[in-house]
Amino acid sequence: MEQLLGTGVALVTPFNTDLSIDTEALTRIVNYCIDGGVDYLVVLGTTGESVTLNKAEKVTVMETVVSANAGRLPLVLGIGGNSTFRIVDEIKSFESEHFCAILSVSPYYNKPTQEGIYQHFKAISEVTKKPILLYNVPGRTGSNMLPETILRLARDFENIIGVKEASGDMVQVQKILRSKADDFMVISGDDITALPTVLAGGAGVISVLGQGLPLEFSKMIRAGLNREVDEAYRLQYAMQEGMELIFKEGNPAGIKAIFESLDLSNAIVRLPLVEASSGLKKEISAFVKPFLRVTA
Repeated sequence: MEQLLGTGVALVTPFNTDLSIDTEALTRIVNYCIDGGVDYLVVLGTTGESVTLNKAEKVTVMETVVSANAGRLPLVLGIGGNSTFRIVDEIKSFESEHFCAILSVSPYYNKPTQEGIYQHFKAISEVTKKPILLYNVPGRTGSNMLPETILRLARDFENIIGVKEASGDMVQVQKILRSKADDFMVISGDDITALPTVLAGGAGVISVLGQGLPLEFSKMIRAGLNREVDEAYRLQYAMQEGMELIFKEGNPAGIKAIFESLDLSNAIVRLPLVEASSGLKKEISAFVKPFLRVTA
């Protein structure tokens, strides 16, 4: 899956003031990311507020991204949740040549054991031929998918091709990298650890900030993959404040504030999330200004 090497971005779902899907803004964001040089797009992930969308809205988001992308970049679709049976049924009914892989989060809220996590992904793997990316984000799920479980799944199922690792624990990342097969992809799910993950042997990132600063973030990851360490860290330090700001009041409130400052969409989110505060918006606007001069 070399097409998933480098910088992927977890797209937001923009909303109108009546909380309907803003397809025009989503189209602008897709084009902005592609023009900025990202390598692939992830649709209906956590950052896309997928848990607040009904089935029809998810179809609208998928169709909008597919149309805007027009075959230019690989697309990955988020299909995950905490009911194995429901996810299996959803994947069984999913047929689209437009998406090259499925990103599926480890079950949240239920707090399964490692064996439960293994059996969950086993059930998913066995009902599709699509490549699957595991998604480990214990800060959201309440349980950590351990390296041993990730490596066991990778070994046992050919279509489990990688993991989006967002534990924030570089020791855990290194344990996976040390023992994985050559063709298993370890993709950072944290902006702040993306470069260290790449330099340790990872395949890239699925980024949040990368969709707001696609040019700079893509350059950083590319430099890391090419072992241009000084240039990569120059870009890392230039963007580090933004990596912290966009999560200050939760995701995707922060990245949507960046899009508002870029005039690409408004900053509206759906409850139970709330829009970024005016104070944070001012901080984010000040952070973004130098990049506007650089990329103009």
